[in-house]
Amino acid sequence: MSTLNIVGAGHVGRTLGRLFAVRGVFAVQDVQTRSLASARAAVAFIGAGAPVDADMRPADVWMLAVADDAIAGVAAALAQATPMAGAVVFHCSGAKASGELDALRRAGAVVASVHPVRSFADPAAVAAAFDGTFCGVEGDADALDVLLPAFEAIGARPVRIDPAAKTAYHAAAVFASNYLVTVMDAALRAYEAAGIPADVARELARPLATETLANVLRLGPAAALSGPIARGDAATVARQHAAVTAWDAPTGALYDALAAATWDLARRKRAGQD
Repeated sequence: MSTLNIVGAGHVGRTLGRLFAVRGVFAVQDVQTRSLASARAAVAFIGAGAPVDADMRPADVWMLAVADDAIAGVAAALAQATPMAGAVVFHCSGAKASGELDALRRAGAVVASVHPVRSFADPAAVAAAFDGTFCGVEGDADALDVLLPAFEAIGARPVRIDPAAKTAYHAAAVFASNYLVTVMDAALRAYEAAGIPADVARELARPLATETLANVLRLGPAAALSGPIARGDAATVARQHAAVTAWDAPTGALYDALAAATWDLARRKRAGQD
C-alpha cells in the first residue's frame, strides 16, 4: 500500500486522512501541523499515522492541506528538506492551482490539486457522509493517474477543471455557499427589523429559501426567478431599497447590488421566453 504524508491537518486534512486510512487506500505515515499537540489530535481523529514536528520521512503521496497562501512556501520548504523524486503531491485548495507546487515539480515530484466541494465544518459528519462528494481536480497526468482512483475509492466524484480558471471556479463555490449565507443573514435581520422574533424569522424564510433553491437547481436560475423584478415592478423595488437603506445602509447597498444583477437575470428570462 502506498504511504501518505499529511502536511496541515485541519478539518479537510483530517477528514480525508481518516477516509484514506479507514478505506485502506493509503497507509497514513507522518502528520505535521503547526504544533505537535494539533498533530497528535489529528492522528487521533484519523486513527493512523505518527505526529511529527521535525523532518518527515519520504512518502509515495503527500497531501498539503494548508492555508491557500501557505501552499507555495510549504512546497518550497519540502523541496529543500525531503527527497521528492517520483512522489505524488497534491493540495486541497479551491482557489489556487497546482502550479503552486512548482518547487516540488522541479524537485522531481508530480503534482495536482484536488478540491472537495463541500463544507468541512463538522469533520466527523463529513467523513461519515463523504460518498458522492464532487472534487475539482487538475494537475499532472501521472499525479491524477494515482489520485483519481484513490479519491473514487473514498466515494468522491472527480470533475476536471481548467487550472487557468481556478479562481473563477472557487468564486462559484463562494457564491453558492458563503454569499448565500450572507443573503440569508440579510433576510433574517430584515424580518427581525419588522418585529418578528429570530426563531419565527427562520421558519418564515425556510420554505422560501428551500423551495427557491430547489427550483434553481431543477429549472435553472432564469426559470426560477419570481418576485417584483421578474414582474417588472420597479416602483416596489425602489420602495424596498429606500426602506432597507433607512433601516441599515450597508444592507441597502447589498439590496441595490443584488437588484442590479437580478434586473439583468430578468432580462435574460424574458429573452428566453420570446
